[in-house]
Amino acid sequence: MSDAMQSWRMVEAGRPLELQEDPLPTPGPGEMLLRVRACGLCHTDQSFLYLGVRTNAPLPLTLGHEIIGEANDGQLYIVPAVLPCGECELCRRGRGNVCRKQKMPGNDIHGGFASHIVVPSRDLCPIPSSLPEPELLSVLADAGSTAYQAVVRCGIEADKNVVVVGAGGVGGFAAQIARALGATVCIVDVDDARLESMAPFVDACFSAKELSGRDLKKAIAAFEEEQGLSTTSRRILECSGTAPGQDTAFGLLNHDAVLAIVGFTLDKPQLRLSNLMAFDATAFGNWGCLPEHYPKLLQLVQQKQVVVEPFVERKPMSQLNALLSEKHHALRPVLIPDF
Repeated sequence: MSDAMQSWRMVEAGRPLELQEDPLPTPGPGEMLLRVRACGLCHTDQSFLYLGVRTNAPLPLTLGHEIIGEANDGQLYIVPAVLPCGECELCRRGRGNVCRKQKMPGNDIHGGFASHIVVPSRDLCPIPSSLPEPELLSVLADAGSTAYQAVVRCGIEADKNVVVVGAGGVGGFAAQIARALGATVCIVDVDDARLESMAPFVDACFSAKELSGRDLKKAIAAFEEEQGLSTTSRRILECSGTAPGQDTAFGLLNHDAVLAIVGFTLDKPQLRLSNLMAFDATAFGNWGCLPEHYPKLLQLVQQKQVVVEPFVERKPMSQLNALLSEKHHALRPVLIPDF
């Protein structure tokens, strides 16, 4: 490895990232120095830079939390977006994803928009050498893994219908994972192009632009009846990260439903929380993913039950600022260091 590292640092909210060079960092006890092979660009990075969401660590800070890193011996790893301490009370209870000492690259520590990164080594997920184009798997570090944990927490059963609201990066993975685990899957979005791209991976698509409110709920209920599915206990994953999407997801509650809030927005939807009581339904939020889930998700990719390639595109990391300034990406950018 070189004795210097380059990184794209956020120095002030609202300003483009600045390219900096520093001495190569030295890992401490329990840490590993990795050469960054790829880092996905997530909406969270844009939220930190342009939408007023604050990072936990002070600026300047290197953003980027969907990282594939390479160790000195050539082994490639997925770096989990949430790295728990493994020792606190929350970690001992199996809730390490909300560990208060967690280290999230690009939020609590320097992230992956760089040539190198130092991270805790205990929870790194090794990538089998048999997997082609491993750099594209960087999106599993957050978009894929967050979706996996949310789906698992919903409780998937073969006679249940899973409704995913939002056909973007996280929603697309949630739909694929739920289907791989045996559920029937519907996906809802306002974007026809996104629905078209997801059509081969789900059982039904519904346009929230054409159907909304009660009409959408009736259409999904009719689909469930046609498929012989349970007309109660619907599993709903809100992945759009928008107030209208949250309104839509909440409106799809039925008796004994489970609603997972997976997307994030600063906007406030108008909800009647008493619906949870009336339907005896459950709602929960999902932050990140426990590192123990990563090998299971990677196995679904190895078995081609979850695919990544159609939904991502390689981009040189030198284009990072231009990509951060774009509001929407048809495909999720995976940034390859080109320092």
